[in-house]
Amino acid sequence: MSVDDTTLQQKPEPLPSPWRSGRFQLFFTARSASLLADGMLMVSLTTAVLGAGHGASGVGYALAAWMTPIVLLVLFGGVLADRFTPQLMMICADVVRMLAMLTLAALLFSSARVPLWQIMALMALSGAATAMFQPGMASMVPRVAEDIQKANALLRISEALSTLLGPGLAGILVAYWQVSGSYLVIAAAYALSAAVLLPLRKLHTVRDEGDAPMWRRLATGWHEFRARQWLWGVIAVWSVYGLFVFGPALPLGAALMIEQHGASGYGWIASADGAGTIIGGLIGMRVRPRRPLVAGALAMLCFALNPLAPALEWSFAATAVAHVIAGYGFAFWGVMWATSVQSHIPLTVLSRVSAYDVAGSIMVIPLGRALAGPAADAFGANEVLIFSSVMSCALLAVMLSVPAIRALRRAPEGLLRKTEGEPAV
Repeated sequence: MSVDDTTLQQKPEPLPSPWRSGRFQLFFTARSASLLADGMLMVSLTTAVLGAGHGASGVGYALAAWMTPIVLLVLFGGVLADRFTPQLMMICADVVRMLAMLTLAALLFSSARVPLWQIMALMALSGAATAMFQPGMASMVPRVAEDIQKANALLRISEALSTLLGPGLAGILVAYWQVSGSYLVIAAAYALSAAVLLPLRKLHTVRDEGDAPMWRRLATGWHEFRARQWLWGVIAVWSVYGLFVFGPALPLGAALMIEQHGASGYGWIASADGAGTIIGGLIGMRVRPRRPLVAGALAMLCFALNPLAPALEWSFAATAVAHVIAGYGFAFWGVMWATSVQSHIPLTVLSRVSAYDVAGSIMVIPLGRALAGPAADAFGANEVLIFSSVMSCALLAVMLSVPAIRALRRAPEGLLRKTEGEPAV
């Protein structure tokens, strides 16, 4: 019997709750503030662009200006996070995003018709900063919490709450104040995130290759990524999933649900999805499967209900329940996946590996959304969403057919930190 099997059969002492760690409390606050700002941004941006007279196409251009730098620069964000510490990169990113939002607020306050190129330029700057922020987030979790799984579950719950509250808060500010005011609040949220991350800037850091050039650092991250079949196998499947499932599900599903249940009904269904995400996070705090990717993929099968419900024109109640279940599956998978990556990848390269994860997961979603409209025109929106639902199950079956994915076991976090030479926090 191997040492790993023996370790897994032991009954270790329960890990302390992340809430007992002041470091985690600071990180959780920073992440929640950042997520709230992100949740407010889409409503504020749409209102600002439409109010400036640039139309729906202008909204699309502004969103593309924000998304494109994330896709192009996220790998470099991982390199810089491993080189200069993730907390430093996250603080700098928050400061840049705060300044971009303050500038946009000033422009909107001074003129109701801000040129589209100015909005796009500021959104591109914010997107570039997000690319610097995102990779380091994954490598922060093992540094601020011993119970990595519970920490990820709490962060997933925070994400769900921010997704629910952010758009509503932005809508209230736009309706009862003005759109420039909503950007002031967004800037304040990013400022709060940077402020509470400052005490974490001196966290113990495992140094990487020292003064190695950028290309060598990227190559090291790629080597670590492709050396693990379970890792690149999941991302390969996930990229196809983004094209055929995540891509069409949001725009086509939203359009059909608004048509079937009205705008208010769609809002309640979106809230039901958020409630399911909270449930998935709560379950993720308690359930600790021996094979986390298998358990997560089985839960993720529930997400097939997300595009299926509007495609089959289910009743409002049935659609809401379907989205609760789908939200649970997505959240539970997210907890299992994040915990697996953070507990099996060495901290010296975790930000870079996370960057490859992010890039592979999101780069095809915009293409899927762009193709959703033409596909719906050619085959019908209902048929495209049914296809998405079938592909969801098929792709997860492909994922579970990979032996390395099925065999991956839950890592004992405390033992992992000790073998890497970093003290538990």
